[in-house]
Amino acid sequence: MKILILNGPNLNLLGIREKAVYGSRSFEDYFEELKEAFPALELSYFQSNTEGTLIDKLHEVGFSYKGIVFNGGAYTHTSVALSDAVKAIEAPVVEVHISNIYAREAFRHKSMIAPYCAGSIVGFGLESYRLALQYFERLKPKQIGFGSNK
Repeated sequence: MKILILNGPNLNLLGIREKAVYGSRSFEDYFEELKEAFPALELSYFQSNTEGTLIDKLHEVGFSYKGIVFNGGAYTHTSVALSDAVKAIEAPVVEVHISNIYAREAFRHKSMIAPYCAGSIVGFGLESYRLALQYFERLKPKQIGFGSNK
């Protein structure tokens, strides 16, 4: 089961940026742990600080992969284009955030992509990604868009 983990802007700075909010581990180190923890899943990882590149990646894998774990970073709250891209693809998307976006600034309380995702996981640190992968591993959505508004 091919699953993409897709990270948006500034997530390349995990481990060195705002450690009190985002922790002290790089995502690359954590990704290696995820691959070991989920041997039945064929995991790939991509990060970009550029909105158009994230859209291109969603289009590239959104019709062939079984799922996408997506942390859109700040674009989550601002990008109609990313929302449209998530809506347009067939693969179920689970939205994740490391921090609890509802305990932060008011502008972070609205997700543009959430209405088109199978679900959202927020506030559990890097473990948010593990929880999203458990959704794909345990529930094995049998049809494209299972549990989403697509």
